[in-house]
Amino acid sequence: MAGWYWTRWPSREGLDREAESQPRRVLTVLGRIVLLGTVIWGTFANGTYSGWAAVAAAAGLAAAIGICAFYLHASREQRPLPSYLLAAAVVGAAWLANTGQAILLADVLWYGLAVMALVRLPPAPALITAAAALGSYSAVTTSSWLSVAATVGGITLLGFLLRLDIEARGTSRRLLAQERAARAAEAESAALAERARIAREIHDVLAHSLSAQLVHLEAARLMLDAGTDRGQIRERVVAARRMAQDGLAETRQALSALRGELTPVGEFLVELTERERAVLTVTGTPRPLAAEAALAVRRTAQEAVTNVRKHAPGARCSVELRYLDGEVELAVRNTRAPRGESSGELADSGSGYGLLGMRERAELLGGTLLAGPEDGGWRVVLRLPA
Repeated sequence: MAGWYWTRWPSREGLDREAESQPRRVLTVLGRIVLLGTVIWGTFANGTYSGWAAVAAAAGLAAAIGICAFYLHASREQRPLPSYLLAAAVVGAAWLANTGQAILLADVLWYGLAVMALVRLPPAPALITAAAALGSYSAVTTSSWLSVAATVGGITLLGFLLRLDIEARGTSRRLLAQERAARAAEAESAALAERARIAREIHDVLAHSLSAQLVHLEAARLMLDAGTDRGQIRERVVAARRMAQDGLAETRQALSALRGELTPVGEFLVELTERERAVLTVTGTPRPLAAEAALAVRRTAQEAVTNVRKHAPGARCSVELRYLDGEVELAVRNTRAPRGESSGELADSGSGYGLLGMRERAELLGGTLLAGPEDGGWRVVLRLPA
């Protein structure tokens, strides 16, 4: 791990220009312009160069600027070989400038290279490059050892602080990107959960309403085939029509449920059992239930009663709602279907997702749902925290 640290490049996110604020960009550009102007003025203002020497000095200055620009680009892109070769070229250019009496240019090249190496290169190459640049400066300067030590220490500290700033900006950008990704995933998960909820509502309403209609329409078809009296057939058609109206009402109830508007569970079960000719028993002290728990009880009762009609026509059905300590329990039971009664096509009329939908509702709310045979019939037991 330690070896990896010494060869690790700084955060790309921190070096990205998009990570910089507009004022920071403006200050960076202005700082470079001022530095370039200072170097040009310090190189030519004292009249050291004239004639062809001035032309050579200008060409050398332009070449040094070009090398520095390429070095900044290569180090920003984190390209190892070009960065190291250009860093060596900057050190060499500074030595040539110092030899040609362009002292200010040489010092600026050494200072700048040391700082940018500490900011942009991996720690090991950065220290080597900074040591080469600041060592070269120390070797040729005529300043006192105290001044040299202060300059070297200040340059090193500046590079270190700028590197910490880059790492902090990179960490901030990564955290921001992770937070955005988490929010997007959360929004997508919420959308999928809402779609699943709506799908369950649609299934429960349609399974209950359409299968009830199918019972009466199938009976009417059989009566027609058997030549039964038209009055009885008409009763079946009227019953199917009534079921269609009930289905429309239940659809409106489902839409109200999706909006959070629910009738009390007790009232709903009374209406359901009266309509389906089932026996309702309520034990415990009735109390208001949370919207999701109330909806799960309603839909489970509706689906279970629908399954009784589909798979065990003619069987006796009972619904029991128990208010327990911290829980609510719904039990729907039916006896064995009478002999001669057949589910016919009704058993195949559903989508096959009824029990799955009920179990999903229970588990999402931290509850359980049990379904299976009992005394020759069938039982469905839902228990929820409430």
